[in-house]
Amino acid sequence: MEIRKDVSLKPFNTFGIDVRCSHFVQIDSDEALEALLAESVFLSQPKIILGGGSNVLFRKDVHALVVKNEITGIAVVREDDNHYWVRAGAGENWHGFVLHCIRMGYAGIENLALIPGCVGASPMQNIGAYGVEIKDVFDSLEAVQIPDGSKRTFTRDECDFGYRESVFKRGEKDRWIITHVTLRLNKRPVFHIEYGAIEEELEKINSDRLSIKDVAQAVINIRSSKLPNPAVLGNAGSFFKNPVVAMDLCESLRAAYPEMPAYPVSGSEVKLAAGWLIEQTGWKGRRIGSCGVHDRQALVLVNYGGATGDEIYALSERVAGDVQERFGVTLEREVNLF
Repeated sequence: MEIRKDVSLKPFNTFGIDVRCSHFVQIDSDEALEALLAESVFLSQPKIILGGGSNVLFRKDVHALVVKNEITGIAVVREDDNHYWVRAGAGENWHGFVLHCIRMGYAGIENLALIPGCVGASPMQNIGAYGVEIKDVFDSLEAVQIPDGSKRTFTRDECDFGYRESVFKRGEKDRWIITHVTLRLNKRPVFHIEYGAIEEELEKINSDRLSIKDVAQAVINIRSSKLPNPAVLGNAGSFFKNPVVAMDLCESLRAAYPEMPAYPVSGSEVKLAAGWLIEQTGWKGRRIGSCGVHDRQALVLVNYGGATGDEIYALSERVAGDVQERFGVTLEREVNLF
């Protein structure tokens, strides 16, 4: 474990924003984290915990200790007739973890293939795609409290999952370093293929017998066709959440826009497609300087090279402002701002 000073964070965020932090450290084990907790710089500096850097936007240099969580390891810690309890280090690459589970026959997260980031961020964000969210398979997580180093296990209920959020983005924000996550996965798959274009993509795969590998491949094909690779074009995936609005607002919008996608959440609320709203305001494919809105997925803001975090933030303000003005709908950012 080496604490370095004045380090560029450009390699550690998928937007590729070139900002610097006052101190930087990479930890790859519980023992390294325990040693870090005793360091004076840890005790005295503000702290930012970083995983894959795929859901952050740095707007300026950060006067903080950035802790890059690289704790790895995957193991089955329990099983019964129906389930495997799979424990993974928070620093495991999420997509790599999904592929490992598919190879081993652990079902339940195949719809979440190709989501960027690390395992530790998955419960923080309650990541989800194509009808599946982490909360559906979540068992528990282990975390270390900042700054006293006490350890705690959080159950599913204690994480208080919501749409793309959890208690770690609200009341417990910036108070914990997640070290391990345990999911309860199925021995017999329960397929969710009625969402998006999965069924259509599965027809192209033309498998004799549907498998979790087929579903994952369909998701990978769909996501690859729509979403830019951060290694090629800087981005953080979906920049905005799909907004949840009152039923009466949805009905008034539907009267004006009958083709508007809408998905019931409850008897009184409906989820709208943020990408569709953005596209209607003319932002899809539009570029402002070194950043812009992706031409295949309006939910994704991209860095064409050399954009600052402030420029991307300003773009997001203009996009959200136009959606608010036209539809009366407030877009909430999914990314974390620093």
